[in-house]
Amino acid sequence: MSINTVAAPNSFVRGYEAVIGIEVHVQLKTKSKIFCSDSTTFDAADNENTSPVSVGMPGSLPVLNREVVLMAIKTGLALGCKIREKSVFARKNYFYPDLPKGYQISQYDQPTCEHGQLYFYVNNYKKTVSITRAHLEEDAGKSTHFGQYTLINYNRAGIPLLEIVSGPDLRSAAEAAEYAKTIRDIVKSLDVCDGNLEEGSLRCDCNVSVRKIGAEKFGTRVEIKNLNSFRFIEKAVDYEIERQIDSIESGTPINQETRLYDPDKNRTFMMRTKEDADDYRYFPDPDLLPILLKSEDIEKIRKTLPELPIQKSERFQFTLGLSKNDSEILTSDRMLSEYFESCGQISGNYKSAANWVMGDLLRELNQNKLTIGDSKISAKNLAELIQFIDQNKISGKIAKTVFTEMWQTSKSAQNIVDENGYSQVSDTTAIEKIIDTVIEKNQSQVAEYRSGKTKVFGFFVGAVMRESKGQANPDVVNEILKRKLES
Repeated sequence: MSINTVAAPNSFVRGYEAVIGIEVHVQLKTKSKIFCSDSTTFDAADNENTSPVSVGMPGSLPVLNREVVLMAIKTGLALGCKIREKSVFARKNYFYPDLPKGYQISQYDQPTCEHGQLYFYVNNYKKTVSITRAHLEEDAGKSTHFGQYTLINYNRAGIPLLEIVSGPDLRSAAEAAEYAKTIRDIVKSLDVCDGNLEEGSLRCDCNVSVRKIGAEKFGTRVEIKNLNSFRFIEKAVDYEIERQIDSIESGTPINQETRLYDPDKNRTFMMRTKEDADDYRYFPDPDLLPILLKSEDIEKIRKTLPELPIQKSERFQFTLGLSKNDSEILTSDRMLSEYFESCGQISGNYKSAANWVMGDLLRELNQNKLTIGDSKISAKNLAELIQFIDQNKISGKIAKTVFTEMWQTSKSAQNIVDENGYSQVSDTTAIEKIIDTVIEKNQSQVAEYRSGKTKVFGFFVGAVMRESKGQANPDVVNEILKRKLES
């Protein structure tokens, strides 16, 4: 099986072309903050995870978390980036109430990762996007506004972030949303981020401009800040493209600004005018030494990289014969893909494994709000159930009952089949007796079948299966039933 791709469709809108770049803020999955030992737990009480360093007390000094650097290198390598052997932290100066020091420690002209590339598929066409840089920085706190007053929670202040900055290579809202999904799938597979959009573990800023078809110069860029939903990314970018075209067509200039998206009204509105790099007055942070890396250490980390989701999805399609949709879902979570592969390998039937995982198993997990790691049925036990079906030990219908009992009791398929006598009956003598009984009770349907109304055959099959309580081998039933009805 090959992966069929098509040419990218025309993404022009009303004679204009959109130019989109995305900054994805990835919260790194460390136990402590980037420059101090404060906890990073999400559900802590307001201002519980704080210390003199994270609230910017005078005289407090930052100490770099080594794990943050290792996670950044790992992510950069997965994105095809060049890893700098020397990178530097800088102070990014701006005032905001939840930025306690009055500056943010970030990276500027010497980031840890730069010049990468990734690809993904959008409606069966392959899209390649450049990665300009991926730099480390600390998060700010959170302001909550209540009319006449504002409360500030500094738990997020100092949370380690890796900001992944794309080139201006995206041309539609659909591409923007799929790019963000691809980044999330990568960082989750690397186990450097949990990818939880609702908790703010991954947030996106979309830079959008439009230009006339054929124009080389970019239009004025507008940033849409803090999008935490793939659906919102698509809707916000679509709205902004139309808004900018309307402004240009009406003779109103586009201002370089930061805007927010209101999902209830499906519109963007201005937050503030957009600063340029000069406005931030970057300079190297005097309290932090440069990060110095050795090439051999970088290569050691490269050897630990797992198979990335897009590559795994292609393998599932090309080698295992799965559909594109099933492959993408199964590779969206590292533990889910590992569960599926283990089940498929043990059972020897990858397609059935995909069907059971995508259907019955995910249904139970979603209904009970569980992750694959909490599954009450192990991959080994599900594989055993699939083998029983393939070996004609139980029917597909009985397998559904067995699966339900496996989920409720965590017992193996073998135990449940033995305890309940679910084994499929293939003994021809026993099945013949059941068929004879069904035929004897339904002489009018026999007459219909023999007069040419062969659709009534399904009636007999159903009757036999009910009489056998679903345990008769369907293949044997069909063979004997057809012979007796036609004799």
